[in-house]
Amino acid sequence: MAAHGKLRRERGLQADYEAQVKEMRWQLSEQLRCLELQGELRRELLQELAEFMRRRAEVELEYSRGLDKLAERFASRGGRLGGSSREQHSFRKEPSLLSPLHCWAVLLQQTRQQSRDSAALSEVLAGPLAQRLSHIAEDVGRIVRKSKDLVQQLQDELLEVVSELQTAKKTYQVYHVDSMNAEAKLREAERQEEKRAGRSAPVATAATATTTTAETGPLRKSSLKKGGKLVEKRQAKFLEHRLKCTKARNEYLLSLASVNAAVSNYYLHDVLDLMDCCDTGFHLALGQVLRSYTTAESRTQASQMQGLGSLEEALEALDPPGDKAKVLEVHATAFCPPLRFDYQPHEGDEVAEIRVEMELRDEILPRAQNIQSRLDRQTIETEEVNKTLKATLQALLEVVATDDGDMLDSFQASPSTESLKSTSSDPGTRQAGRRRGQQQETETFYITKLQEYLSGRSILAKLQAKHEKLQEALQRGDKEEREMSWTQYTQRKFQKSRHPRPSSQYNQRLFGGDMEKFIQSSGQPVPLVVESCIRFINLNGLQHEGIFRVSGAQPRISEIRDAFERGEDPLVEGCTAHDLDSVAGVLKLYFRSLEPPLFPPDLFSELLASAELEAVAERVEPVSRLLARLPGPVLVVLRYLFAFLNHLAQYSDENMMDPYNLAVCFGPTLLPVPAGQDPVALQSRVNQLVQTLILQPAQVFPALATLPGPAYEKCMAPPSASCLGDAQLEILVGENEPELEAGTSAQDDDLEGVVEAVACFAYTGRTAQELTFQRGDVLRLHARASSDWWRGEHAGVWGLIPHKYIMLPEGSEIGTPPEAVDPSGYRRHCLVPTSPEQHVDVDKAVAQNMDSVFKELLGKAAARQGLGPAATASTSPGPRSPKPLACSRLGRNKGFSRGPGAPASPSASHPQGQIQP
Repeated sequence: MAAHGKLRRERGLQADYEAQVKEMRWQLSEQLRCLELQGELRRELLQELAEFMRRRAEVELEYSRGLDKLAERFASRGGRLGGSSREQHSFRKEPSLLSPLHCWAVLLQQTRQQSRDSAALSEVLAGPLAQRLSHIAEDVGRIVRKSKDLVQQLQDELLEVVSELQTAKKTYQVYHVDSMNAEAKLREAERQEEKRAGRSAPVATAATATTTTAETGPLRKSSLKKGGKLVEKRQAKFLEHRLKCTKARNEYLLSLASVNAAVSNYYLHDVLDLMDCCDTGFHLALGQVLRSYTTAESRTQASQMQGLGSLEEALEALDPPGDKAKVLEVHATAFCPPLRFDYQPHEGDEVAEIRVEMELRDEILPRAQNIQSRLDRQTIETEEVNKTLKATLQALLEVVATDDGDMLDSFQASPSTESLKSTSSDPGTRQAGRRRGQQQETETFYITKLQEYLSGRSILAKLQAKHEKLQEALQRGDKEEREMSWTQYTQRKFQKSRHPRPSSQYNQRLFGGDMEKFIQSSGQPVPLVVESCIRFINLNGLQHEGIFRVSGAQPRISEIRDAFERGEDPLVEGCTAHDLDSVAGVLKLYFRSLEPPLFPPDLFSELLASAELEAVAERVEPVSRLLARLPGPVLVVLRYLFAFLNHLAQYSDENMMDPYNLAVCFGPTLLPVPAGQDPVALQSRVNQLVQTLILQPAQVFPALATLPGPAYEKCMAPPSASCLGDAQLEILVGENEPELEAGTSAQDDDLEGVVEAVACFAYTGRTAQELTFQRGDVLRLHARASSDWWRGEHAGVWGLIPHKYIMLPEGSEIGTPPEAVDPSGYRRHCLVPTSPEQHVDVDKAVAQNMDSVFKELLGKAAARQGLGPAATASTSPGPRSPKPLACSRLGRNKGFSRGPGAPASPSASHPQGQIQP
C-alpha cells in the first residue's frame, strides 16, 4: 500500500509539473497573439489615418457637406480597429483606455466641427501627411515583426531551460534509484556477513582445540574473506552511487533555481521591454503627424482653434507607459508570471538543499568563485550595453521626432494648389530619404543592443541564483566541517584519496595512429586518453571559463601525452584544476593526430552538404545516415565525445562555451579540410556540422540498444580502488599472499610453535587479507610470511600482521628480520604504555621501516592490478622500478597516499595511544 501511495504521489507531482508547463506554454502563445493584435491595431490605425487624410483632402473641396458625411462614415466603422477580439472591443467601446484610440475619437469630434477648408489644406492632407502615415505604418510593421522574432527566441530559450530542468530531474531520479538499490544490497551483504560471523565464531573456537586446525582453518578463512570482500565491494558501490546522487541532486537544484530566475526575469522584465520595443517611435511619430495636421488647421482657420485645442490635449495624453499598463491589465491572464517551480524529491529523498560533501567541496568552491567572477564581468558588460541601448533609443526617438514643419512652409506663403505642387522639390525628397535610411539603421542597431541586453540580464539572473545557492551551501558545509570531529574528518579525507589506474603496453600507436586498430588491439572500447581526459574535465572543469578555447602549457601537454603513450593514466593522481587547459589540449591533440581521421575524407563533401539545411532538426536524418557508414568502434567513441560536449555546452552561462564556440574549437580538429580545398571558405560549414552533432547527439548517433558500448555519464565519481571489478579484487585478495611468500620459505622453517605478541600501534587492514587490531591487543603468530609480515590470528580471525606494529616477548629467539635492528646495532623496543594517556616512543628508523612496508605492499598490489612499475620505491631486495609519471613528474604527491594504519610521522603520538592516519 505504501508503494502504491508513493506512486500516486509521484504521478500527482508529475501531473502538476506538466500542468504548470502547459499553462506556461499557453501564456507564451497568448503573449505572441497579444503582441500581434497590438501590432495589427497600430497598423490598422495608421492605415485608417492615412485613408482619412486622403479622403479628407477630397472632402475639403466639397466643404461642410462632404466633411460631415466623412466624419459619420468613419465614426460608424469602429469595428475594423482591433479585429473581433473581446479585449479589443472593450478598447473600442472605451477609447480612453488607450491613448491612441482616444486621439482618434477626439479627431472625429473635431472633424464634425469643421465646415470648410481650402484647396491648399486638401493638398497637404493628400500629400505629405498621408505619405508620412504610410511610412509610419511600414516602420511599425517592421519593428513589430522583429520584436515578434525576438519574443519567439526568448520563449524558445525559456522553454529549453524548462526542458533542461526536466532532464536534470530525471537524471537525479535515476541516480537516486541506483543509490537506494546499492544501499539495499549493502544492508543485505552486512546481514549475511553478521550471520556468517555468528556461525563461524563457535566453530573456530572448537577447531583450534583439535588436531584438525590445519584442515578447517583455510575454509573458515576463505568464507570470511569472501564475506568481507562482498561487504567492502557493496560499501564502495553504495558510496559511489550516493556521491553520484548528490551531484545529480545538486545539478537539479541549480537548474531549478536557474529556471525560476529565468522565468521570473522573463515575465517581470523581458516582456515589458519587448512591449516597449513594439511601441518604439509609434506614439512619437503618430503625435508628430497629428501635430503637423493641427498646425495646418490652425493656419487655415482661426475659428477652429477650439476643436484643435481638444485634439492637442488628446495628443498630449499619448502615454506609452499608461497604454502598456492598460494592455497588461486587460490581458492579465497572459502576462502574469506563473508560479515558481518547486523542488520535487524522488521516492522519499528528504534532502532539499545543495549538499557540499567533502568529495564535492573541491569542485563546488572553485565553481562558486568562477560564478562570482563571471557575475562581476557580466554585470559590467550588461551595464555598458544598457548605456549604449539608452543612447541608441534616444537617437532613434530623435530621428522619429524630426520636425515635419518644413512641408508646411510653402502652404504659409501661398495656399494655391499650383504653388504646393511646385514645392515638392528634389532636395527635400532626398533629405527625407536620408532621414529614413538613418532611422532604419538606428532601429536595427537598437534591436541588436536590446537583444544583447535581455540576454545578458537573463544570464545575470541565472548566475546570481546559482551563486546564492552555492554560497548558502558552502556556509553550511563550513559549519558542518567545524562541528566534525577529527576522526570523521580524517576518515572522509581518506575516502577521497585516489588510486592510480592500471598501466598497459599497447601494440598500436595511441597518438598519430589508427584508432580503430588501437581499440581492437587494446580492448578499450573508448581509448584511455579520451575516457580519462573527459572524466577529468567532468570532475574539475565543466564550469572552467574558456575550456578548449584557451591553450594549455605545451611542456605539460607533452608530459601527459607521453604518459598516455606508455599506457599510464597520469590524470588519476597528480593533476589539478590548474592543468585543465593542458588536459583539454591533450584531448584535442589526440583527435587531431589520428591517421586516418575520425571522419573519412570521402564523406567530407556529403557531410557538409547535409549540414547546409537551415533548421537543425532537418540536418539530423541525413547526417545520421552518413555517420552510419562509419565503423562501429568509431561511432562509439564519437557518441561518447559528443554526449560530453553536449553536457559541457549546458554550462555555457559559466564557461562561456556554447555549442557554436565548441564547434569552432573542434571543427578543425575532427574534420580537417582535405588537401586541394579552401579551408577558409569551408570552415564555417564545418563548424555548422560539428555544432549540429553537439546539439543533437542522441538523435544523430545510434542508441545503446542498437550499438552497445560505453555511455557518457553526466554525474561522474572520482576513480578509486573501490571501483575495481570482481576479478581485480580477487587478484588482490587471492594472489597477494603467494607473492609475499616468494623467497621467504626458509624463514618459515625457522619458526616453531605459536608465539603471542603485543600490538604496539593500532592498525587497520587495507585488504581483506590483513588483520585489523587495536593498540595493546594480544596477537597469536603462527608463521613468518616475509621479512615484514606474519601469519597469525586475532579474535579467531586469521590473516597477515605487520611486523613493525608488534612487540615480541622478551627473550624470544624467533628469527628477527634485519629491519628490527637500527643503524646503531641495537634491537628496537616497542613500549606499550599502561595507561591511555601515555605516549608511544618511536625512533626515526622504525618509522621509516614502517613506511617502507606500506610502499612495498602498495607496489605489489599495484603490480597485480596491472599498473606496471611500482608507484613507490620498495625496501625489499631486487631491482627497483621507475616511478610512473603521475607520481614523479606530473603530480604534487610524490607517492601513494598513506594508508589508514600507517604512522603519520617518526614521533607520532595520540592522546588515546594510537597513531592516527
